[in-house]
Amino acid sequence: MDWPALKGALAADDFDNGRTDHELAISFKRSFASVFARDDQAVVGTARVIADGVCNAYLLDVWTAASHRRQGIGASMVRALLDTVPGHHVALFTSDHTDFYRDLGFAEERVGMSLVAGKWLGRFDPPAP
Repeated sequence: MDWPALKGALAADDFDNGRTDHELAISFKRSFASVFARDDQAVVGTARVIADGVCNAYLLDVWTAASHRRQGIGASMVRALLDTVPGHHVALFTSDHTDFYRDLGFAEERVGMSLVAGKWLGRFDPPAP
């Protein structure tokens, strides 16, 4: 994986949360499962799930390049990840593209809390909720 190129693609598509390319690599490598969509050699989609392997999982970093959206790439990546965690309660936090997730079977839950322990990525103020 060319992590600097992926970091650049995410930043160009306004999907960069401040991780360095090295931190991005760690995030994906330490995940329960991750998927990447490619067009030739370029990565045009990412998604990953973190899970305990028993009953709880969290879906994150679901991204499809703007030039490749509405082609089923994102849905295919999410479905592939859901297949890796049967029987798990799969959560996600998002206020974007909620119809996309509803179409995949996700339902909105109005209860949730979170915090950033210390500073975001150890160096930034936490992102606004």
